[in-house]
Amino acid sequence: MPYGLLAGNGRFPMLALESARRLGVEVVVIGIEEEAAEDVLTAVPRSFKVSLGALSKLIDICKAEGISQLMMCGQVKHTKIFSAIRPDWRLIKLLASLDSKNTDALIGGVAKVLKDEGIELVDSTLLLKELLAPAGVLTRRRPSSDESKELDYGRRIANSLAAFDIGQSVVISERACVALEAMEGTDAISAAGR
Repeated sequence: MPYGLLAGNGRFPMLALESARRLGVEVVVIGIEEEAAEDVLTAVPRSFKVSLGALSKLIDICKAEGISQLMMCGQVKHTKIFSAIRPDWRLIKLLASLDSKNTDALIGGVAKVLKDEGIELVDSTLLLKELLAPAGVLTRRRPSSDESKELDYGRRIANSLAAFDIGQSVVISERACVALEAMEGTDAISAAGR
């Protein structure tokens, strides 16, 4: 049985496909129309496009292709989730059932709908374990005492930010938080931190 790869934007989907090829794993790509790059769709023999709001079509494709495990790879811009999509009846029903519409609630709700249809949402890094950074220092030298204090402060801020499901990045300078990620994404916070 093939894995399904629900592709957003960025390099992540292609990295997963390259790894799948090395591992000899069959993957069917389902590209999000508003996000997925064309090269991701043409990188495999079987690929499909679905609109961000087409939850029923996603399920239909998975069932037709024999996909029982689906991984989400790549970014979906939050601004598109709340503006440019036309949700189908299944997504409308899901959205109406959610107490909040944050990322955790949306993904959790989609995962439940998929599970009810016999499709498991699996770890997006399933095929990429060799690319994940190990714990510990990754540079030639250990951080200085001041750098360690910066890291500790940044980690505390990032953990607090994660609890609000706003973003996953912070920019710290001299133990002051100068930028937080929100819906604009990590690329925008990088520019703010310069």
